[in-house]
Amino acid sequence: MGIATPAEVVSFWVEEVGPAGWYRVDEAVDAAIRDRFAETWTAARGGGLSPWLCGPQASLAYLIVTDQLPRNMFRGDDGRAYATDRLARRAALRAIGQSWDTRVAEPQRQFFYLPLMHSEVLADQEHALRLILTRMPRTGADNLLHARAHREVIRRHGRFPHRNAALGRRSTAAEQAFLAGGGYGAVVRELQPEAA
Repeated sequence: MGIATPAEVVSFWVEEVGPAGWYRVDEAVDAAIRDRFAETWTAARGGGLSPWLCGPQASLAYLIVTDQLPRNMFRGDDGRAYATDRLARRAALRAIGQSWDTRVAEPQRQFFYLPLMHSEVLADQEHALRLILTRMPRTGADNLLHARAHREVIRRHGRFPHRNAALGRRSTAAEQAFLAGGGYGAVVRELQPEAA
């Protein structure tokens, strides 16, 4: 379908998919993303979307393309799901440094912080947690729980064990036990506040 514009990316992700669909596994949405945005993602991977890193909305679109869409397009044990994470992290840090994240409404502001949550560097995890605490006061509660869970996985393992198969990494015995015991979902449940 050709390379999308930043406005098309943001409109699709924010209005068509929307918050209810951002983290839901839905093969129809994944297929639509592959059909509509595969060429755009390929262009980003090759450096062709760097002109998008010029302001808040275009940077948001770039982050959606490089951090969110590949996780849908290549769901499962396909390493391409993480192939543009470094580009997303670099772009997120630049945008945050310019305070462009604060010029985007909540809850889509989270997409400036997710590349840091997806990093396997503990300092990035800490940075994401601070940003959600300070820059998402109205809609960040659920994001805060997940930021803490991501950080905890990195604290325990130094990487995300669920990526090992996709990235051709050998899992340690501790990682195998972690995955067998519920993995990330178990960590979220551990950190979940008790219901009142």
